[in-house]
Amino acid sequence: MAGITAKELSRIEDFIELANEGKDVRATINLRKQKVSQNVHPNETSGGEDTVEMYLLSADFTFRTGNLEKVVSKPYIYASSEESLSASRINKSIANERLKLDYRRLKSANIQFEGKYF
Repeated sequence: MAGITAKELSRIEDFIELANEGKDVRATINLRKQKVSQNVHPNETSGGEDTVEMYLLSADFTFRTGNLEKVVSKPYIYASSEESLSASRINKSIANERLKLDYRRLKSANIQFEGKYF
């Protein structure tokens, strides 16, 4: 692992590649819902507001290999906080399906982790 720095490892794919090369890579996953405000033109909203409340469902993957530890964050969905309960459930389901795809990639590379869902 000589010569590899945390700066060079910035994507999930980088750690999958390391694991495929035979390195012992482990991960922990922290899920989060972050509220954000989206600026919009007042004529684009029904109420004439200039901001719309949104949220972002993201996962923070903390990868460990040797004495190196690196957090890689990945968003899975960006949606309106004002959506219906039905739309919110659909968005959560979409985010979980996208997360499952990444979990499959990690498992196929033999990266040890405990899966969590939104």
